Amino acid sequence: MDNNDTSENGVQLNKRKNLRSPILTLRVKLDDGQKAFFGYAKNISATGMFIASVNPKEPGQAYQVEIPLPAPIYKTIQCTCQVIWMRQFEKKSPHEPGMGLKFVDLPHDVAGDIENWVHEVNQ
Repeated sequence: MDNNDTSENGVQLNKRKNLRSPILTLRVKLDDGQKAFFGYAKNISATGMFIASVNPKEPGQAYQVEIPLPAPIYKTIQCTCQVIWMRQFEKKSPHEPGMGLKFVDLPHDVAGDIENWVHEVNQ
């Protein structure tokens, strides 16, 4: 799944299937079994999220994540995520460094809660 194809003029094309919503900046914990990594969630969908970080992880890596979800969900979820893409810090880039994570084993009821919340926020 490549959401970062570019057009002829270098503009990034958006191929996302799920609507995303900005989320209050939340501290997210990623754990690879050896050490914990913290980043900040910037947007979320039922299938994944963007984590802002100056030290993004490499695509293909999988982590256990702990994500505190805001109102009205009020749940802290734990699931496995896989890094799908990453963007390094570039001094003059208008884009924040970080990584796109795909939820691997998010429970269906939680994915539904997130999807409903995203649709409400984007109306």
